[in-house]
Amino acid sequence: MIRSLYTAATGMGAMQENINVISNNLANVGTMGFKRSRAEFQDLLYQTMRMPGTETPTGSQVPTGIQVGMGSKLSAVSKLFSQGDFQQTGNELDMAIQGKGFFQVLQPDGTTAFSRMGAFRLDSTGQMVTADGEPLEPPITIPQDALNVNISATGQVSVMQPGQTVASVVGQIEVASFINPAGLISVGRGLYKETAASGTPTIANPGSNELGQVQQGFIESSNVNVVEELTNMILAQRAYELNSKAITTSDEMLQTANNTKR
Repeated sequence: MIRSLYTAATGMGAMQENINVISNNLANVGTMGFKRSRAEFQDLLYQTMRMPGTETPTGSQVPTGIQVGMGSKLSAVSKLFSQGDFQQTGNELDMAIQGKGFFQVLQPDGTTAFSRMGAFRLDSTGQMVTADGEPLEPPITIPQDALNVNISATGQVSVMQPGQTVASVVGQIEVASFINPAGLISVGRGLYKETAASGTPTIANPGSNELGQVQQGFIESSNVNVVEELTNMILAQRAYELNSKAITTSDEMLQTANNTKR
């Protein structure tokens, strides 16, 4: 009887974590380049009271055993890197990757982070940076007298300057891909860091090596589906309630057992 109390408690804890993941997805429904997460669960150990195939006193074998489960636990929270919708902004420094790939962002500690958020700006020196002032890698500097900026689908950045009839190439955007992007670790601000699980990045120009192409003047929206998340929230809430009912029922059965003496 006591086992059922603890088993149901693990179910409530698992559903609480599920709600936490869903809440974060919904909180970032308007975040550029955000990728939704999915909570995954697995069952716990089983108490085996009789093994399948156990021989009976009459010499026959039982076809099934007796195992009682101990509940469930959170096994993983996976990032789903499906493509988000594109929004046209008309801003010549906004970019979206149509397909696989991540922009590279140089961190203050000298390491490289990776992002799908392509809303870039210019700092005081004309260098392309994120909203937090972290430069795009490899670095690209736009001349101060540039009349316009053109970014091709393959990531070539060119500008037109006064007195020129042909645009000048000022840089090349490179994107990174991973064999297991779900193994990347989120560090906030739309950035990811590589881990042993993600593997090392493969760096190439957009459109090559099966990498996505760059779309200038667009940004990628969050891939969160609000209807799906709300449905998952309802299911998690009902599962939480069912586990709480199991605890209440176990408590009532214990109370009945205690009252038997009376």
